[in-house]
Amino acid sequence: MGGIIFLIIVVLVILVSCIKIVPQAHVFVIERLGTFKTEWATGPHFLLPFMDRVAKKVSLKERVVDFKPQQVITKDNVTMQIDTVVFFQVTDAKKYTYGVENPMMAIENFTATTLRNIIGEMELDSTLTSRDTINTKITAILDDETDRWGIKVIRVELKNILPPREIQESMEKQMKAERERREKILQAEGEKKSQVLVAEAEKESKILRAEADKRAEILKAEAEKEAMILRADAVKEQKILEAQGEAEAIALVQQALAESLEKLNQANPNEAVLRLKAMEAFAKAADGKATKIIIPSEIQGIAGLTAGIKTISND
Repeated sequence: MGGIIFLIIVVLVILVSCIKIVPQAHVFVIERLGTFKTEWATGPHFLLPFMDRVAKKVSLKERVVDFKPQQVITKDNVTMQIDTVVFFQVTDAKKYTYGVENPMMAIENFTATTLRNIIGEMELDSTLTSRDTINTKITAILDDETDRWGIKVIRVELKNILPPREIQESMEKQMKAERERREKILQAEGEKKSQVLVAEAEKESKILRAEADKRAEILKAEAEKEAMILRADAVKEQKILEAQGEAEAIALVQQALAESLEKLNQANPNEAVLRLKAMEAFAKAADGKATKIIIPSEIQGIAGLTAGIKTISND
């Protein structure tokens, strides 16, 4: 009885051990009696006891491998060390399992030989400035060659490029000289721009001053012109007002004379009164302002009459 129970337990253990669960992004390569049988994708599977076995568990995730530095020689015979980083992914688990014995070693050696071939066709300066070109070439060559191993090379990056120490020192001196040259050029350009700006500022200042003087002269001339016009208008208005005043005065005098004559006529004056008025007019005419006086005959008679009147009054 105990032997049967033990046998049952052993069978259960074997059956349980034959249940396999493939995790996500993995593939199991199954062999039956030493021959490739199938590939198991993600999920649970049952392995036939004593006949099937898991030959290889392959990850389909993208992998990153950092290879150690490799010595390469440039076209101008400069030896330097370059280390690379390879990004790849398994696309065919069967080819990856049976295509090459050690895939990582194969990729590393193939990367090293490809890198030597590419760098050997380039000079040192172009090698240091053409990383993208080198990366693209290596990626294309590796991807084409590793396809038969079920590997997809996504990209290859040059991590470090280390030339010899004496070349590094020479490059540092060259870079220092280049930086000093650029600094001097920038200083010269700065001084040149400064002088140009100062000259332009002086030019604009002179132009502005000239325009200001010109506008000031124009404004001064316009002000003088307006002042002269205003003075002329004032003189003109003054003369007009004086003429109007004189005309009004003459009109008033003439009106007064006319009214006095009219009243005189209405009073019907006698000859003595008329002679008296003539004497008053003669007195006004002879007020000393005239150089010549023409005395009418009537005035002479009146003068004799006046003398007679004076004599009678004295008596």
